Amino acid sequence: MESSEGRGRLLAISDLHIGYPENRALVERMRPTSDEDWLLVAGDVAETVADIRWALKLLAGRFRKVIWAPGNHELWTHQKDTVTLRGVERYEHLVALCRELGVTTPEDPYPIWEGPGGPAVVAPLFLLYDYSFLPAGCVTKEQGLAYAHSTGIVCTDEFLLHPDPYPSREAWCRARVAETERRLAEIPDDLPTVLVNHYPLDRHPMNVLRYPEFAMWCGTRLTADWHRRFRVACMVYGHLHIPRTTHHEGVRFEEVSVGYPREWGPRPGPPGRLRHILPMEVQAGVRGSGPGFGGGGGGLRQRHDR
Repeated sequence: MESSEGRGRLLAISDLHIGYPENRALVERMRPTSDEDWLLVAGDVAETVADIRWALKLLAGRFRKVIWAPGNHELWTHQKDTVTLRGVERYEHLVALCRELGVTTPEDPYPIWEGPGGPAVVAPLFLLYDYSFLPAGCVTKEQGLAYAHSTGIVCTDEFLLHPDPYPSREAWCRARVAETERRLAEIPDDLPTVLVNHYPLDRHPMNVLRYPEFAMWCGTRLTADWHRRFRVACMVYGHLHIPRTTHHEGVRFEEVSVGYPREWGPRPGPPGRLRHILPMEVQAGVRGSGPGFGGGGGGLRQRHDR
């Protein structure tokens, strides 16, 4: 495992969505606070490989280390992208791109942060979702999807995120969870962890969604105890476009998304602020800016592109 050198800050951001000019401008202005800062990027950089490359190359040139976990938007096979790979092949293409740029991915050895607030193993994850966060009154995926379609709230993943060669997104999710669980179990018991995933590991952040049915595209119940099992100091995620800090069973969960320009107005602070993960900010108890769509990286069929 690679280590930091004992200085700097562990910072985080997600849902950069640089297809929007305002978001691209925010990324152009992002700077570390010192030469030793690491940056966690919890997915949804962009929809095209060219834009993903631009953003990660820029950030990798500024921060001591950039650690990336994919969001659903990176995995879309979008008509505006010249790269037409699907499913696992697209993900592997992005991993190769990151390695070319020196960016750490979920397929690489987990680095150890030994700066202020450390030591802690920083583990970027790629887990997807399995439709187990069902709407109230639904007991199967089919019932949940039927209800979602009846409300008009359907994630764009249903049309653009292909699981090839897996038969379904939930099958891909189960495979990712099993492999990731094995790797996390190998981390020495005396080391805490910072887990970085596009989706939260527990359902509690979905309690404030404006459209609760969107929770189906926001994670899996299979990870509900990981914050306890793997000694998590902080769980970093995005996707919901509701940046805030919550605590669940004594563990800090940080939603660190930038989101879309139309969402910035109601927020108490400026968009694009890099969140301090370690050492923890004294003011890190901010509860967020109220209900959001949820699905920052999803895209809803109405169609809210989260």
